[in-house]
Amino acid sequence: MFFCNLEHKIILENVLGRYLLQINRVKNNALIPGTWFGEPEAGIIKNQLYVRDDTPVHSALHESCHYICMDAARRADLDSDAAGGYDEENAVCYLQILLADYLPGMGKQAMMNDMDDWGYTFRLGSAQSWFEEDAEDAQQWLLNYNIIDNNNIPTWKLRQ
Repeated sequence: MFFCNLEHKIILENVLGRYLLQINRVKNNALIPGTWFGEPEAGIIKNQLYVRDDTPVHSALHESCHYICMDAARRADLDSDAAGGYDEENAVCYLQILLADYLPGMGKQAMMNDMDDWGYTFRLGSAQSWFEEDAEDAQQWLLNYNIIDNNNIPTWKLRQ
């Protein structure tokens, strides 16, 4: 599993900064502001992402993708609970897999493995099976909101 140590925090800043997200490092053993699942999972408040050295990268990307996929009104009030519906949750999972390719040393496969290890559940039993065989609705959702293009490449735009 990949964790948000200093090296990964810098990489996350380079990728997620394109969405105007700011990465905040929390001291080890300190409470993580804005965490929905509790420590060591990432926390998010407005455009501030909070991570510790033991925060899984998949958690940081998941919370960030919620921020990217929600509308502006929800982003303005975001504090811990990203809410959103079933379609948006699927889009978030799909986008976090895509964004993993922009993290050197991680990539889609490692992200999907980490998602499975953490306990994400998908109808087909694994993140990889879902992504490759059953995620057309999530992909279409992201296309509809101009978050990815027709080649599955992020547009680096927030949902409007």
